[in-house]
Amino acid sequence: MKTFGDLFMIMDLHRQGLKVAVIARQLGMDRKTVRKYLAKDVGLPTYGPRQPKKRLIDGHVDYLKQRLEAYPGLTAQRLMREITDRGYKGGYSIVRDVVRELRPPGSGRGFAVRFETAPGHQAQVDFAQFQVRFSDNPDKVEIVWLFSMVLGYSRFIWGRFAYRQTLQTVLACHRAAFEAIGGVPREILYDRMKTAVIGDDEEGRVVYNRGLGDLASHYGFLPKACRPYRPETKGKVERPFRYVREDFFLGSVFRDIDDLNAQLARWLGDVANVRVHATTGRVVNEAFAEERPTLGSLPLIPFGSVLKLERRISHDGMVSIAGNYYSVPDATQRRMVEVHSLADEIHIFEGERLIARHPVLEGRRQRSVLSGHRRSVRTCDKSTSPIVYGDRVTCRPLDIYDAVGKRLAASGGVA
Repeated sequence: MKTFGDLFMIMDLHRQGLKVAVIARQLGMDRKTVRKYLAKDVGLPTYGPRQPKKRLIDGHVDYLKQRLEAYPGLTAQRLMREITDRGYKGGYSIVRDVVRELRPPGSGRGFAVRFETAPGHQAQVDFAQFQVRFSDNPDKVEIVWLFSMVLGYSRFIWGRFAYRQTLQTVLACHRAAFEAIGGVPREILYDRMKTAVIGDDEEGRVVYNRGLGDLASHYGFLPKACRPYRPETKGKVERPFRYVREDFFLGSVFRDIDDLNAQLARWLGDVANVRVHATTGRVVNEAFAEERPTLGSLPLIPFGSVLKLERRISHDGMVSIAGNYYSVPDATQRRMVEVHSLADEIHIFEGERLIARHPVLEGRRQRSVLSGHRRSVRTCDKSTSPIVYGDRVTCRPLDIYDAVGKRLAASGGVA
């Protein structure tokens, strides 16, 4: 019996039009043998495409497709975590490849190469706008701002969401960030946001907000503004905004801004700062462990810069500050008061006397009424009548008025 190779050669030479004698001579076979195999008309095997091997990710492809159709910017790392929670047991590389195939075109872009800085030398700060529907109020789209500080060497990220980009927010977030990282970088790079940079003087030098200047002096860092229209110079903070949006924010549900910040803190601790950074190739927290000793020491006294304002008290005993309302005591006599805005508190003075201390309110049109600022009013029932003595309210039984009336009638109207 001839081998498959012999059979293949017989059939191939026959298809080329060679005669049996020629085929037999070339292959060293008997003519009868050649005729026998040609008479059987044995066809050569045909091969179709190989059946794809079942993959661990196959059961999750539909889910990945749905998520990417709804949120094209989701990262492969984020989707890897999601399908792992749904039972996926495979590796990351196949997830990355499948996500690359499924992602709609035009949903990604490249980034420029960034310069590197020495440990402890620089941090970058900026705000980014996010729109969110909190589950506590799903009918309203809220605008919130993410303050982010990124250390240049380790790429360690600290962030907090706030309703507004006020100077108080900037100061409070700086203080919280320094306390979280346990030190202060030698310089901080800013976009030309109004809460940081007022503008340029006649000689082209940058003029910084006075409050930011006080903050920098207190903590001992040098503020540095980006060149106009060159946002790429602070790419270490711009790129994390996209990372936060795609890996944390998109497709998530938040109850309110406190829940949003709590989830952000967990994500930073469990995901962002424990990952291997794509540019540095190092685990962020490990690089931060090297950078932390090089940061400047925190001052012994917390930052308490004061922004002084004059405000008029409204008819209902409230003072308007940055869109929110803060109470003063009912006994306040002056109509104009001095307000000291600190990073996390509002102090209200009547002359030299401090009459109110309020925590800073987030958002707009919020009201803070301190206990003791409003006189307590006692409610009298139907059998009593209110009598006012100065600030005190007492209740007197109505029977006493009947007794007084009868006494007056008996005496001819003389009490």
